[in-house]
Amino acid sequence: MEAAASSHPSHCAVSGHDDHDDPFQWDSREGCEVRQILDRIADKWSLLVIALLENRRLRFTELRREIDGVSRRMLTVTLRRLERDGLVRRTVHPVVPPRVEYELTPLGGTLHATIRSLVSWTEEHQQEIAAARAAYDARAAAADA
Repeated sequence: MEAAASSHPSHCAVSGHDDHDDPFQWDSREGCEVRQILDRIADKWSLLVIALLENRRLRFTELRREIDGVSRRMLTVTLRRLERDGLVRRTVHPVVPPRVEYELTPLGGTLHATIRSLVSWTEEHQQEIAAARAAYDARAAAADA
């Protein structure tokens, strides 16, 4: 289980520093939760859930069917964490059997635009990355020979 986080995170901005200062300054200061939040939203399952919930509600089984390779347990954990962070809303409909739907909150919707940009960048540069990987692998294989 995750360590309990402070209910009142401190402000992480550092005044008087230029953008070219230590890029990891937020990582080492006590009380700053930026690293924890980035770890959560950059997780592959979280990214997929957020992307799938854009402008729609989905049931757990629909999400699981759409996300190749995710286990029931991992999807449950991911959804709970996103709900705790205020990014996903869980709605239980009072019917038999109970129907549970998930959707992005307004906060989660703001994150979706950022994810869309990341996916677009990846699509635009996938060939360059594939070429770089092939060149690296060739150099590594030659060095091992």
